[in-house]
Amino acid sequence: MKIDKTLFYQTLRIRMVEEAIAREYPKQEMRCPTHLCIGQEAIAAGVCAALAKEDVVFSTHRSHGHYLAKGGNLPAMIAELYGKATGCSGGIGGSMHLIDLKANFLGAAPIVASTISVAVGVAFARKMQNKPGIVVAFFGDAAVEEGTAHEVMNFAVLKRLPVLFVCENNLYSTVTHLRDRQPRRPIADFARGHGMKALTIDGQDVRQVFARAKKFVDTVRSGTGPMFLECLTYRYREHCGPNEDGPALRPAAELMRWKRNDPVVGMTRFFKEKDLDAMREKIGKEIRDAFTFARQSPFPVVNMRDDHLVYKESRP
Repeated sequence: MKIDKTLFYQTLRIRMVEEAIAREYPKQEMRCPTHLCIGQEAIAAGVCAALAKEDVVFSTHRSHGHYLAKGGNLPAMIAELYGKATGCSGGIGGSMHLIDLKANFLGAAPIVASTISVAVGVAFARKMQNKPGIVVAFFGDAAVEEGTAHEVMNFAVLKRLPVLFVCENNLYSTVTHLRDRQPRRPIADFARGHGMKALTIDGQDVRQVFARAKKFVDTVRSGTGPMFLECLTYRYREHCGPNEDGPALRPAAELMRWKRNDPVVGMTRFFKEKDLDAMREKIGKEIRDAFTFARQSPFPVVNMRDDHLVYKESRP
């Protein structure tokens, strides 16, 4: 039960952070596009729980959960959303460009499928340098529609690189459903076509995600080459921003069907109410402190010299 509590705590923590961002975002103090992962938290929590400190993670525009689960600094993340110098990217990256080298979270980027190739490049370099650790590349279902996904997976299999590809299949690319973009086949078949072992799992069950990820991580670490996890999931909020899509964009029945398999609610039955309250209070204080830190932090200083922008971090 100990590992279940750890997994649930991280899942709940990500949910509460994202909900806090959604509440504060309409105040327009966070001046960057923000993509929330509410509904998808179990994937980040389960996969990253299976990783070691030396393992490397790359993410996408929907990066908050991966960043936090890999050990990224919460106050630095919130400060980054506020564009402050104490942010994890110095206040000039925003929500879609998080990074924490101490946690081996090597970066996120908004361009679809862009970080997959960087992840494979890092894995290739690590193998050549005989460095320990594997590389995890998180991406969405739309990423497999990009040519770069084919190229890098082919290369990763040929070179037997230590990469775990994790596809968060939430069915939508912005507001377009998967059925209108891809053939009706499991995305895992896409990976099998490149000669790697692939599996489709329930991305809403953090225990299942952890169990499957742990086996795949151990196998990749053994040096047999890359593997692929397709995690079926669903985001509750709009593609970009704090609100929910209206019924004209997504069927209400579909949303409610997925919410019945909510990754947070589904785990609450394993804990006493007093224990849940204690976890919520601890996480809530951490979040409040992070927002206070962000609001009180200075903005970066930018000076103009000889027609060139000179950026200077105003870290306290």
